[in-house]
Amino acid sequence: MQKTLRLRRYGALFALIAVILGAFGAHALKDTLIENGTVSTWETAVRYQMWHALALILLSLMPEQQQAPRLTGNCFIVGILLFSGSLYPLALGGPSWLGPITPLGGLCLIIGWVLLARSCTAKNILQG
Repeated sequence: MQKTLRLRRYGALFALIAVILGAFGAHALKDTLIENGTVSTWETAVRYQMWHALALILLSLMPEQQQAPRLTGNCFIVGILLFSGSLYPLALGGPSWLGPITPLGGLCLIIGWVLLARSCTAKNILQG
């Protein structure tokens, strides 16, 4: 129960932050993002964060005896932090050294989806 509750809390927190940052980008930061030509970068960060936040919440509904929710959830959490977390400052003209961090976050997200797909085999579903 603790592990799934943790995933649900992270999912809810990341979703909340995505809504706030989406609104912030559409209103308070709109001119800056347009001037920097990074509106799509900001929107990508928000979109990926929201989708993976929702995925974390759905993962929390999987049976706890399966390892997939925990492993996949950890990949999604790290992926959100690295992928979206690097895109936000980059969209605002942040330091360029953040650029190489973004693909590492994307890789974590991809690995999470692979782990989830792998756990959805008929054998694992029947056992879980």
